[in-house]
Amino acid sequence: MIIDKEFSRELALRLLEINAVILRPHEPFKWTSGWNSPIYCDNRLTMRYPELRTKIAEHISAYIKENHPDTHVITGTATAGIPHAAWVADRLGKPLAYVRGKPKTHGTTSQIEGGVKKDEKTIVIEDLISTGESAITAAEVLRFVGANVESIISIFNYGFNQANNRFKQADLNIAYLTDYETLISIGVKHGYVDQNDLELLNQWRLKPETWPS
Repeated sequence: MIIDKEFSRELALRLLEINAVILRPHEPFKWTSGWNSPIYCDNRLTMRYPELRTKIAEHISAYIKENHPDTHVITGTATAGIPHAAWVADRLGKPLAYVRGKPKTHGTTSQIEGGVKKDEKTIVIEDLISTGESAITAAEVLRFVGANVESIISIFNYGFNQANNRFKQADLNIAYLTDYETLISIGVKHGYVDQNDLELLNQWRLKPETWPS
């Protein structure tokens, strides 16, 4: 679910303007999953723009206040979700935690830093959702210690059917600020996407694991 459709369009344009999103349908990027991709998204670049990261925090915070007012802890995913989780936690006056990709190999060998207690309600902040693996893994770690994961909130969502199905199976609610469909629409409007490439870009989103064959 898109949190705010008007801001979704504004954010999509800003991501294109600052090169946080790069579209290259004829020179695909290679993801770590092995998929070929016409798009590369690096939301870490939003950290360089105070006015943009503030708006991101404002919209996520407003959504949490309205829909999950009883949230106890804001949790970020390592590493890109951590700064945005910190800004949201600060704005809401909530404790902050983050989930490592893997447990530490030293010390307490913990995977959750900052601490989330049993029965506490938490929101997971993710920078982007592609396959959904990192967000679902974080939710599973939190559930293992008895926390209640109220929602996964991301800045960007690719909207893959595979990911949507995984979130449904995991019984996880997701919300996001903008998505692939909005980005492509804004990209066409502002000249970042050639109208002739629309079919190619749509084919990728439907079958990313085999695209472009």
